[in-house]
Amino acid sequence: MIRVLLVDDHRLVRAGLAGLLESVPDMVVVGEAADGHRAIEAVRETGPDVVLMDVSMPGMDGIEATRTLVVGNPDLRIVALTSFSDQTRVAQMIAAGAVGYLLKDCEPADLLNAVRAAHRGDAPLDPRVAGALLPGRRPPEPAVQPLSAREREVLLLVSKGLANKQIARALGISEQTVKVHVSNVFRRIGVNDRTSAALWAREHLSPVIEY
Repeated sequence: MIRVLLVDDHRLVRAGLAGLLESVPDMVVVGEAADGHRAIEAVRETGPDVVLMDVSMPGMDGIEATRTLVVGNPDLRIVALTSFSDQTRVAQMIAAGAVGYLLKDCEPADLLNAVRAAHRGDAPLDPRVAGALLPGRRPPEPAVQPLSAREREVLLLVSKGLANKQIARALGISEQTVKVHVSNVFRRIGVNDRTSAALWAREHLSPVIEY
């Protein structure tokens, strides 16, 4: 018997889910919660196997609640059940510790199968949101402004972990000029720090320059 906890701020949604889950012989609804804080209490009180967690709720949302719950309950299987399919929400929820992500307009049979899949250790994902997590199906990246030859040189050295002073010495230019190039590179490739710039360089540039 799969013990399921329902977390959603809409009573009608919880009632509909409870009716669906209770209609099959291998599931039982052990509790309900209307927000993240109550979800944490309900998990402690009822000991569910699977939690169907809404993402957007007043007070503590599903992302924060999931992050808190997985710390103290490593065997708990949390599946997001929400109306939001944007990449940011999906990524945040999975990063928080959810093992699956479903949309509320999914078919009833798909929901039941997802609960079973989560319980046995699988990761149920709605096909409509799976693309946000698969490298081969990421949305197109924003257009990147072309880098000058000097900017490419600076970026490659940044990716090697060199500080501005070291880059200036390697290229025979002033440290202030390096700072200007670094700032321009960040703006052109759409990053805010040296780590992100280094990751971008490793994916997009060939390390043809050695110092």
